[in-house]
Amino acid sequence: MENQPVSEVLIGDTLFLTHPSPSKVALNGALSPAVQSQMTRMFRDPYVLEKAERTELIGELTYMAATRPDLMELRVLLGMTLCVDNDPQAALEVLRTSVEMAPDNFLAQLKFGELLMRLRICDQAAEHTRQAALLAENSVQSELARRQAATIRTMRREGIERGGYNGMLSRIAGLLKRKRAGGRTVEITAMSPR
Repeated sequence: MENQPVSEVLIGDTLFLTHPSPSKVALNGALSPAVQSQMTRMFRDPYVLEKAERTELIGELTYMAATRPDLMELRVLLGMTLCVDNDPQAALEVLRTSVEMAPDNFLAQLKFGELLMRLRICDQAAEHTRQAALLAENSVQSELARRQAATIRTMRREGIERGGYNGMLSRIAGLLKRKRAGGRTVEITAMSPR
């Protein structure tokens, strides 16, 4: 491990030192310079790519993922690109498949958990984020999983989780109560001046 180059990653105010994994080296070899450039632009600012560019990128990543099924990171990148393209259903399917094909892949677990978190499916998001934390190989990965888990806990505590019909029914019942109470108030005020 001493002979491998060290990369610096800054998350918030903390500087982490990491060693490139073999899959990262293989991923860099699998992606063409044009795709790498588009991915870099997209991750810096998700709104910078036009619809046609995103469609082209999705097509290229789909082809690469089909030709290199051993590189699960390609599927994860495809899922992330589908999220940027506002296609969460397709992204959910791609990331679910990547987790099923490689349950021991940190990035697949983390990004699937993140998508579930953004879709407010907090129980499953917490489970996949916990799995990613267990798979973390370095301090950067541990920190990413820890922050995502903290966000999920905050969402649960503040009640931002999808609640099904229970939340909606209670809101409707509250509106009906207020409407009935408002109607009585009007009747009482109309009768009191007499």
